[in-house]
Amino acid sequence: MAKDLFPSTHPLTPPLTEEVWLDWIRLLRSRRVGVSTFFRLMNEFGSAAKALEALPEIAAEAGVKDYRTCPHDLARTEWLAGQQSGARPVAYGSPDYPSLLAGISDPPPFLWVQGQSALLQSRMIALVGARNASSLGLRMARKLARDLGAAGFTVVSGLARGIDTAVHAAALDTGTVAVLAGGVDVVYPPENAVLTQEIEDAGLKLSEQPMSLPPTARHFPRRNRIVSGLCEGVVVIEAAAKSGSLITARAALDQGREVLAVPGHPFDGRAFGCNMLIRDGAALVRSAQDVIEALERPAPLDKAAGSEKIADPPRPKIEIRALHQQILARIGSAPVPEDQIIRDIDAPAADISPQIVALELEGRIRREAGGLLSLAT
Repeated sequence: MAKDLFPSTHPLTPPLTEEVWLDWIRLLRSRRVGVSTFFRLMNEFGSAAKALEALPEIAAEAGVKDYRTCPHDLARTEWLAGQQSGARPVAYGSPDYPSLLAGISDPPPFLWVQGQSALLQSRMIALVGARNASSLGLRMARKLARDLGAAGFTVVSGLARGIDTAVHAAALDTGTVAVLAGGVDVVYPPENAVLTQEIEDAGLKLSEQPMSLPPTARHFPRRNRIVSGLCEGVVVIEAAAKSGSLITARAALDQGREVLAVPGHPFDGRAFGCNMLIRDGAALVRSAQDVIEALERPAPLDKAAGSEKIADPPRPKIEIRALHQQILARIGSAPVPEDQIIRDIDAPAADISPQIVALELEGRIRREAGGLLSLAT
């Protein structure tokens, strides 16, 4: 089934009954139905129930034999698991759904949330960084989290080891949101069990993944685009040259968010990614005040006209489908360096990188250690 990277252009009516919620769950969990296909089917058929009826025929026309949608019992199991764990679903199109997240190109059709859901309507800033963070990096993470929280921001991160753990713990009193790569009821990493409960009590946990699903490597890039999508900006505190934090930064740029970075010593590999972001135009962060000023900075004025500059002149539009084909043609089962793919394609790196992320989100390519990419099997 073809995947359109944009949600429905028509407003969806969020589920109001358990029966309709089960239809939404069944549709999204059905084989070959990702986020973009979900919205396309909802736009075409008007309801999840009608889309489920049409799916086998659509699959047959696409050459998929013996297609079966997600069973009703499986959807109900997920629904009951959510109720038993104290989680509730928040649907795209509902008043509770975060407005910034709704504006990205591939918003989750619904989120499972646990905790203080009012935080979804607050001003949010993402703080992300290395799992093997330095002591200075952890100190900076905690100070930024406390100071931005005191300034009225809800701090968002991914509940990973290192920087994520530090910022969540420091922001418990002012508000923090943890975006999980697995089910919202799954504790990961295990050593964060106490912090996870503290966030559920005082903050908020959320995930687009099914209840009770353990996280795997392919879930983290999808998690990262939610981290950035919720927020006005993303602050990278420490990041190696090829890291999940840079995936979050690239997603933020693609979503039109502010990207900021804490500089580090050139000899420290954990600072390479941050220094690279600053070199390429990210705002340099020394304190929370730098973050606040960057977010509140007005658009530059056009000196010739004396009016507010809306946007830079658009670059020539690159055909996305053709670019995807070029990227996929250069990737095989053997891992290939991402920078080699970018060098080999005659297009600006700023156009190629977001499409690599898009293919990663679609599950067509897999990111491996050391900045290597391979075809998903």
